[in-house]
Amino acid sequence: PYPPNEQHLLIGDAPPSARFLAGTDLLGRDVLSRTIVGARTALVGPAVVAVGAFAIATVLGLLAGYLGGAVDTLVMRWVDFMFALPGPLIAIVVVGVTGGGFWTAVLVLVILFTAPDTRIVRSAVLEQRPRPYVEAARTLGVSPLRIMFLHILPNILPILAAYVFLDFAFALVSLAGLSFLGLGVPPGTPDWGRMIFENRSILFTNPVGLLLPAVTIVVTAGSMNLIGDWLYERISSR
Repeated sequence: PYPPNEQHLLIGDAPPSARFLAGTDLLGRDVLSRTIVGARTALVGPAVVAVGAFAIATVLGLLAGYLGGAVDTLVMRWVDFMFALPGPLIAIVVVGVTGGGFWTAVLVLVILFTAPDTRIVRSAVLEQRPRPYVEAARTLGVSPLRIMFLHILPNILPILAAYVFLDFAFALVSLAGLSFLGLGVPPGTPDWGRMIFENRSILFTNPVGLLLPAVTIVVTAGSMNLIGDWLYERISSR
C-alpha cells in the first residue's frame, strides 16, 4: 500500500493500526509494504540458487553416473571435499571478504549446493544405467551423450524437479541468514532477512515488525519443503 522506503519519521516505530496494518519500523516505514516488496529478493535468489545448482549438478551427475571410471572418481572426490567444508562458514567468509552483495551470496550458494545435488543426480543415473532401454540404446550404437541427455535425463527429471523445491527452501533460509548478518542485500533494502535484523530492536514496541518477515520465511520454506516431499512421493509411487 505504500512505497517500501517511504519514511514517516514523526510516527517512528508504531504498532499495527488502521493506516499501517503491520505497523512501522524505526524510520516509520510500512512493515507490510516492505515485506511484500521483500519477496522479490526472497524468491528470486533461492530460485536462481536451486535451478543453477541443479543445472551444474545434472551435468556432473550424468557424467559420473553413466561414464564411471576416472570421471566418476574425479567428480565424487570433489563432492567429498565440498561435503567436508563447513558450508555456512565458507559462505560467510567468502561473502564477507569480497565485500558482500546479494548476487555474490547467490553465486557462493550455487557452488555450495552443487555438491549434494551432484550426489543425488549420480544416484538416480546409477539406478537407470542397467535398465533395458539403456542397453538397447547401446546396442543400436547410440552415442553416450545422446543416451545421457535424451534417454536417461527425461527419466530422472521428475525426481530432480522434486529436489529443486527442497533446494529452494534451504537457499531461502541461507540467504535470509546472510542478509541478517549484513552480508546479503545492502542496508535499507526490503528483504526478509535484513528486516529481521533491522527490526530486532522494536520487538516490544511493534513485535509484528519483527515477527511478520520471520513468519513469512518459515511459512515459505515450510511450504516448499512440503511441496518437494509431496512431489517426490507422488513421483516415486509411479
